[in-house]
Amino acid sequence: MTTWTDHTADRPISLTAPSGIDRAAHHRLDEAWLAAAWSHPTTRCFVVSGGQVLIDETPDGRTELVMTPSFEAPLTEAHRYFLGIDEDSVSYFALQKDALPGRIDQSARPAGLREAGLLLSPRDAGLMVHAVGLENWQRTHRFCSRCGERTVIAAAGHIRRCPACGAEHYPRTDPAVIMAVTDEDDRILLGRQVHWPEGRFSTLAGFVEPGESIEQAVRREVSEEVGVSVGQVEYVASQPWPFPSSLMLGFMARATSTDIDVDGDEIHEARWFSRDELAAAFESGEVLPPYGISIAARLIELWYGKPLPMRSMI
Repeated sequence: MTTWTDHTADRPISLTAPSGIDRAAHHRLDEAWLAAAWSHPTTRCFVVSGGQVLIDETPDGRTELVMTPSFEAPLTEAHRYFLGIDEDSVSYFALQKDALPGRIDQSARPAGLREAGLLLSPRDAGLMVHAVGLENWQRTHRFCSRCGERTVIAAAGHIRRCPACGAEHYPRTDPAVIMAVTDEDDRILLGRQVHWPEGRFSTLAGFVEPGESIEQAVRREVSEEVGVSVGQVEYVASQPWPFPSSLMLGFMARATSTDIDVDGDEIHEARWFSRDELAAAFESGEVLPPYGISIAARLIELWYGKPLPMRSMI
């Protein structure tokens, strides 16, 4: 595998820009330090619920997470997650609740990562993706996979411990490959999943299986989904993708065959596009681009040579 190193600096991939937050993992087991940090007047926190947070527009047109001092936060003890410290020594926490709090001024609104990730600053986006990932894992891993006993939260939200058998469980991240496949004529292969709306095309993707390298996963997934063989595989970049718990590993891949045979289970339709053909399909509305927050959009742009149209990126 070679690494695609020269083409990733033009425009950062959503959710990957440096956030300026030190996760300070060494503090997660220090209950005295956590208590002092929570009580500090500069500490800020926000609520996460069902993958959503509250966001608000500032007078100068920016979008921010709605955060409050810890002493104004809704009450919760077990579901309070330490996210890290910024360069000004401000500590940040997320609070997992069953519902987002209301706002008296009515100006804030709930948003998930697909919307907020494109609007928030790197700091706020980094805090949100960390919180959403923890919240999803906490909600879906309440019981010990070894003995079935209910687990308890530890390490400021980053461990669940089983009081019965002593097992420790950590947040899960599932590696997934996502690839822009091109052929010898420099066309790109895009597919439409069976549950996507008509015209929505994107790069192929799939999960890495046990005992499999990421290069093997790229070749297997392309072969299984559309019947195309892949040779050279070049790594581009990764992106956290907590929908619910993936890490997307992005690649450019070169096809060694071009005949398409879709599996019909995951991929309903797949097509080869030249740049002119894809531009015309975008212009006519025949093809809708992938979500602007996704690494898929950046992979296509690396081949396309310019930003994709934004009108359908929601």
